[in-house]
Parts: sequence; C-alpha cells; structure tokens
Amino acid sequence: MTEVVYNQPDGDPIVVDLREPSRAALLAWMWPGAGHFYQRRFAKGFLFMICILSIFFFGLGLGRGRVVYASTKPGDYRWQFACQAGIGLPVAPAILQAVKTSAGGDPMFVMCERFPPPPNYPKAKGSERAFYRITPQNRNGYDGPTLKDGFMAAPQGPILQNERDVLGMWHFDYKHNFDLGTLFTIVAGLLNLLAVYDAYVGPAIVTSEQLDAANRKKRDR
Repeated sequence: MTEVVYNQPDGDPIVVDLREPSRAALLAWMWPGAGHFYQRRFAKGFLFMICILSIFFFGLGLGRGRVVYASTKPGDYRWQFACQAGIGLPVAPAILQAVKTSAGGDPMFVMCERFPPPPNYPKAKGSERAFYRITPQNRNGYDGPTLKDGFMAAPQGPILQNERDVLGMWHFDYKHNFDLGTLFTIVAGLLNLLAVYDAYVGPAIVTSEQLDAANRKKRDR
C-alpha cells in the first residue's frame, strides 16, 4: 500500500491511498477509470471513464469504425494508432484485425465488400478507377475476389498515390469526418495516458510547502 500525504496550510492533510501504483496504472491503461476504481477513488474513476470513452467512441462513430486501425504498410504507416492505443482495451479489435490480416486473410467483422484492384473490375465513371462497394445493383456479374472492409481493420489492397484506393474511398465517403474521428480518438488516447499518470503518482494537489516556496520566490524578486 502506498499513501501520498498532501499537507494543507489550513486543516488536516489530504491522504490519498494509491494501493499498488503499478497495478493501478496498468488497470487505468486497460480501461479508463479502472485504476481509480481499484484505488477507491470512485468520483475520479467515473469522470475519466465517462469523459474519455465518450470522446473515443464519438470519434469512432464519426469514422464509422474505420479511423482506428494498426498498419505498417508502406504509404499508410498508421502512427496515429500509437496515440489511440493509450486508451487500452477499446483498441483491442484493431490489434486482432492486424494479426488476422497480416498473412493475407480477410478481416473479422466485415462491414462491406469492394471491387478488387484494377484491371479486373468494372471501370468507374470516366477514366477514374476506384474501389466501390459491391451491391446487387453494381456487381454486374462479377464473382471474383473482393476487398473487404472490416471494423477497425486496415484498408485492404494497395496504397496508390495517383489512383483512388480503399483508404482514399474512406476519406471520400466520410469527408472531414474521417479526420475529425481520427483526431477525437487520438485525444482520447492521450487523455487516458494522463489518467494513467494520475493513478500512478496521485493527484496534482498544491501543498503548503509548495505555497511557501512560491511565496518566498515572490518576496525575493
């Protein structure tokens, strides 16, 4: 058990029981607020859980489940996932999808199918090539292999610079919501890292010693 004591200029000192800080920090990373529940700091635990998860799932909804994924593919190195992973278990499906598709398999939780890379698919309007969703209306008798969009799965197919790829179609379909969703999920992950730090070292409370030191500095100026 680890207790942190904050001496106050007036009244009794504030004592915070961090219990096992390392375990609390791990729980706080795995699920926002869980470490604080373990420390019996219930008010702060509920605050972190509700606020951080709301931000994360709001962003995930803006991007229709596609803004959180793990990828090291050239041209689509998903550095944003390192920040999103700060929220712990809510990004676990992205890791499972990366493992499932690393050997070329289809993702789990398939959300839609798309026409495969050119030239083995019907052309889009004009000369532009695209990975459009397959529907009964536009399948046009095509029964070959398809690219599948999965929940929290990296975009399938090649990353193209001059032609519209699956990732480009996501941006085209959701417009600025894709970038906003990515931003919200990044912010949620980074906020949870602050919650992990709070669970490990305790709250940021100004003590009487810190106040005295600040007052001395003012007088010395």
